[in-house]
Amino acid sequence: MVVRPLDHRHVRFCPGNPHVILRSATLLLLLSFPAVAAEAVSGPATVIDGDTIELHGSRIRLYGIDAPETAQNCENAAGHAYPCGRDAAHALAEQIGSNPVTCEPLKAPKSERVVAVCRVGHEDLSAWMAAHGHAVADRRTSATYVRQESKAWAMRRGLWAGIFVDPADWRRTSRRSEATAKPPAQD
Repeated sequence: MVVRPLDHRHVRFCPGNPHVILRSATLLLLLSFPAVAAEAVSGPATVIDGDTIELHGSRIRLYGIDAPETAQNCENAAGHAYPCGRDAAHALAEQIGSNPVTCEPLKAPKSERVVAVCRVGHEDLSAWMAAHGHAVADRRTSATYVRQESKAWAMRRGLWAGIFVDPADWRRTSRRSEATAKPPAQD
């Protein structure tokens, strides 16, 4: 028995044809889903940390960057520890000030978290954070802000003025430390 691929030129388009029914059902199914891209939201924002804000009750992660965690410390050029995570959050809060923030949500590939390009006026907050050395470009998601990070590195701005652990590495190490420091569950 020889099996040949279906030649669609010879398929009759009549209501009872299973191919027509399948195509119609697929089209109806696709049209019933809402659009993936959400509309931009704007308003006063609260800074949660160096790469997260809250806008209208929703937490939004700034696209393309990774800032130190609030509890993270770094070393300055003189070798002294300083709270770089808190400094990053303060820098973001000062940049926003009392201005409204406009965020254009993007589809988050691996999480339910809202990720967005956020601006104050025409200033992209992720670009500003990377350019001033308060965050690193998140190469796991995009190369969008690598140029700004490189400029901050060349000028030894923010994090680049001293020594720091990449925020993603710091989170991994911190979680492992917390897991091993927890006492065993008592029965």
